[in-house]
Amino acid sequence: MDLVQRAKNITLTPKTEWPVIAEENTATIDLFKNYVAPLAAIPAVAMFIGMCIIGISVPLLGTIRVSIISGLVNLVMTFASALISVFLASLIINALAPQFGTEKNPAQALKVAVYSFTPLFLAAILFIFPEAGMLSLLAGCYSVYLLYLGLPVLMKTPVDKAPAYTAVSIICVILLAIVFSRVVHAITGDAFTPSIHSSTPEVNGALGELEKMSKKMEAANKKMEAAKKSGDPQAEMKAATDALGAALGAGSEAEVVDKDKLKALLPEAIGNLKRNSLEGEKSAMGEFKIAKAEAHYADENNHQIRITITDTAGSKMFGAMFAWGAIEQEKETDHGYEKMGKVNGRPTHERFQKDGPSGEYSLLIAGRFIVETRGDNVDMASIKTASAAVGYDKLEAMKNEGLKK
Repeated sequence: MDLVQRAKNITLTPKTEWPVIAEENTATIDLFKNYVAPLAAIPAVAMFIGMCIIGISVPLLGTIRVSIISGLVNLVMTFASALISVFLASLIINALAPQFGTEKNPAQALKVAVYSFTPLFLAAILFIFPEAGMLSLLAGCYSVYLLYLGLPVLMKTPVDKAPAYTAVSIICVILLAIVFSRVVHAITGDAFTPSIHSSTPEVNGALGELEKMSKKMEAANKKMEAAKKSGDPQAEMKAATDALGAALGAGSEAEVVDKDKLKALLPEAIGNLKRNSLEGEKSAMGEFKIAKAEAHYADENNHQIRITITDTAGSKMFGAMFAWGAIEQEKETDHGYEKMGKVNGRPTHERFQKDGPSGEYSLLIAGRFIVETRGDNVDMASIKTASAAVGYDKLEAMKNEGLKK
């Protein structure tokens, strides 16, 4: 199956392509590895670039962007959500089949879900320009039309029942998506709080870890097949979630350190700034795990600094994405400056806004720890001093903790 040709055919000539698809006998893992995963990377990468690199232009406020850390978390969760959404849609389509004069057929239900999503994935490239993202709604409408055309061909649904089958399936998928989005929000918390910054450089490439993810998914395929044979929908959902977690954890070299160890690195005071909050958390989905500690500092003059330490367990995905934001470049305007490069061999990202003033300084340590320091009403020297207060050497000493043997 040629991904480009299939995507082109199902989008431009669906009436002739659906019969071809109906006769194919493609394994679940092959569908996800060779078709869904590459397309699912489009919205993930596009949103990262749009949210963190290009940003949203707001009158009087300038360009609003999320931080690199928030963008990385969003990238991973968007990719995972896309894969899970396709799988859940197939379960819904198959479960609803008897209500519309159709026999259940998990394999065909998966195919009709996978290929109906194609226009949505392709149009997601628009997320590079956040203001144009709403145009992807048109692609969503076309995906509904593809589903309507595909049900009678793949699921053998009576033509007169196809409109109702399509409508009910879409409603159920939307409702389930709302529930799933709340689960994602519970994991990511308030990670997507935007901040105002100047522009960052254009980045290139795609997800270099897709091949490793595919291998992880292939290894987890046996569990998924066994769960399907059991006929238990909950077992199927758990197997799918575990498989996706394993895929997202591909390339991870260690277990994350205990969040309390990260919290211990955040001092009670930095100069005249006193710590007024300290939090730690660990999030996991299968093998994909991150640990995080965060502290907020302030004084009576409203000078504020927030430090976040994130352990990515050596995830190659996170390391590569951070490197995208750390290409060597300097830019300066009347309102501030931005620098990206390396300091003592560590990828760094520094930006400062004179109005306020405000800024942030982020760096990757030992290929797994990301230290992000944000400041308001303080200068960059204070922000860097606060960042160094966590003790980079202490993080370096933890680089082998939890190392998988």
